[in-house]
Amino acid sequence: MSLLKRIIYLAFTFIHNMHIGFDGKRAFQNKTGLGNYIRSLIAILTQHYPQNNYTLFAPKQTNLFDIGAVENVHAVFPQTFSGRHFPGLWRRNGMVKLIAGSGVDIYHGVSNELPLNIKHAGVKTVVTIHDIIFERFPETYNFDERYVHRWKIKHACKTADAIIAISKQTKDDLINFYKVPASKIFICYQTCNPIFQQTISAADKAIVKSRYRLPDNYFLFVSSIAPRKNLIAICKAMLLLKDKMDIPLVVIGNGKKQKEEAKQFMRANDIADRLILLNEMPESRKSDFTTAADFPAIYQQALALVYPSIFEGFGAPLLEALWSGLPVISSNTSSLPEVAGDAALYFSPADYELLAKHLYAIATDKNIVLDLREKGFEQVQQFTTQKYADSIMNVYQSIL
Repeated sequence: MSLLKRIIYLAFTFIHNMHIGFDGKRAFQNKTGLGNYIRSLIAILTQHYPQNNYTLFAPKQTNLFDIGAVENVHAVFPQTFSGRHFPGLWRRNGMVKLIAGSGVDIYHGVSNELPLNIKHAGVKTVVTIHDIIFERFPETYNFDERYVHRWKIKHACKTADAIIAISKQTKDDLINFYKVPASKIFICYQTCNPIFQQTISAADKAIVKSRYRLPDNYFLFVSSIAPRKNLIAICKAMLLLKDKMDIPLVVIGNGKKQKEEAKQFMRANDIADRLILLNEMPESRKSDFTTAADFPAIYQQALALVYPSIFEGFGAPLLEALWSGLPVISSNTSSLPEVAGDAALYFSPADYELLAKHLYAIATDKNIVLDLREKGFEQVQQFTTQKYADSIMNVYQSIL
């Protein structure tokens, strides 16, 4: 948001503070992913724009989100028997009635959808679209999943007064696949959890290192283990380096078929000990892991984050790594160059030889590491909490 726009916004809010409503379902029910997105968004907006009121509409209250932690954040839950026992129906009808009577100026659907009857609420609407990966990789989704995702996103894009895309890649996909008018779409780059911006003390690093039995040197992979995430690419690159270096890969993330394939590949090539799956450790069930509290210390002791994904709507682990002062090795597809800029070593997702060269360079060339760290700290200045909050508020202001 420019200085002039910010002055205009502050003058506007002096007269009329905004009241923003949100789809709060994910905040209370999703531990990761979209849950983190809405929880972080609320925390950042209340930090930088505390004069506004924020209300979450959710079918169920849990301890994943503390609504009492910030004074101007409220939550609305179903009060009737039918609302509590039929959450889908409540979100379609009962919630819309509550939105209409709540006094909110804007309702923001944060996870690719808006309520079916939201037009009856008589409020302005915004929807965040994270990606439409199911259109690019339909074979990884069931037919009914693709149909539901497609219907929800098309309805939301048609209904919303403004659309937030989390990357230029997502904006381009909405235009190319669904012919959404570009004028309705705003790119709002998210930031990551501020805990990754904190320097972890040597003592705390040692505790985390001991807790997860981390080696002195390791590469890091953080993601769900799904076909698109391409963990096998790192395994194949490590095989090429089998006789040149013995540096393991630490994995934060879980999966089924693809995880077993990676394990089997490593065993078949006698390098099984170079794949360390933290989610298989008993410690992964404790709160310091499930809440990601230990992750900054794990990041800050790694040699580099390796992210070979075939396609992403954004790529939050890259941002977490850059804030952690960690070199990044990333595939050169989709939104990933948007996030890492020139602060990464890139490769094509199927180019295992180039990936192996990058791994070896990070392990042996201190000058490359220092250069990537310096560029990384410059790159993340584009993703500060202030810039993120300003970009969201700019969208809200544009439709009032």
